[in-house]
Amino acid sequence: MWKAAMNEDMKSLQKNKTWELVECPPGKKPVGCRWIYTVKYKVDGSIERFKTRLVAKGYTQTYGIDYIETFASVAKINIVRVLLSLVANLDWPLQQFDVKNAFLHDELSEEVYMDLPLGCMVSEKQCQKVCKLKKSLYRLKQSSRAWFERITTLIVYVDDMVVTGNDPEERKALQNYLSREFEMKDLGPLKYFLGIEVSRSSEGIFLSQRKYALDLLQETGVSGCQLVNSPIEKGLKLCVEPNQVSTDKGRYQRLVGRLMYLAHTRPYIAYTLSVVSQYMHNPGEQHMNAIMRILRYLKNAPGKGILFAKNVDHQSIEVYIDVDWAGAVDDR
Repeated sequence: MWKAAMNEDMKSLQKNKTWELVECPPGKKPVGCRWIYTVKYKVDGSIERFKTRLVAKGYTQTYGIDYIETFASVAKINIVRVLLSLVANLDWPLQQFDVKNAFLHDELSEEVYMDLPLGCMVSEKQCQKVCKLKKSLYRLKQSSRAWFERITTLIVYVDDMVVTGNDPEERKALQNYLSREFEMKDLGPLKYFLGIEVSRSSEGIFLSQRKYALDLLQETGVSGCQLVNSPIEKGLKLCVEPNQVSTDKGRYQRLVGRLMYLAHTRPYIAYTLSVVSQYMHNPGEQHMNAIMRILRYLKNAPGKGILFAKNVDHQSIEVYIDVDWAGAVDDR
């Protein structure tokens, strides 16, 4: 299965004329490359497909010589949430698309050379040659920038996109245009996007991150721990203590980051996250314990999420605030 996936990837590279074999010019240092192997899973955890990708070792590139611009546009999750709220209330369809090998469609303006990929069948005379890249390749510093320059009328998340609107003919015309320009994959109605599960019913659109939460609980070893009924202990006042027991700073920061992403569909952990994120620079044992409590709380119902209900009053805004009357120990 892996060999078949690699052969398919090589066919795409050759069809797209991603490189040409040339002698390496004097003074030029070719960029290395490697194969990445990924098992893609469905929402229910079953295997969807085996995926391979040839990527460049972009970390060996030199700024100003091999690349200049690296910026690429990605849609903020808040924009996605606003869009889904509109879709729920206006009864618009939601169609998801993926661009196959998106970065391979982009012409390189820089002169970049790459080593021959492992498994690339060439004649004995060509074994000493290198690949002069004509198109972009994944993990080159400029790849996402080059891809973004091909699309200017869509909000996309790198190469994933969701199309909606109230004009079926216009949506179809857009789909046809994209299919002519790029090799597109129609993923059907939106069900899974950026680690967020999307369910639609007559009540509205429900978002959850059940698989994301379960994976996080499994990775942190919290799956077998005792449950708690609140994300933070009542009356807890965290601070930086002079003689506090230190903890793994990198692990603490990674957990806070992953929980922040989970808060997109679990807004009620936002306050607790705002507390623990204040100690990213110098976390102690008591701060890590607070993180573990959030995880034990999430274990109660990993499938909880947020509902964008239909027919809600968009003219009124409700705001909730947690007032503790200057209870922050560090700075009041």
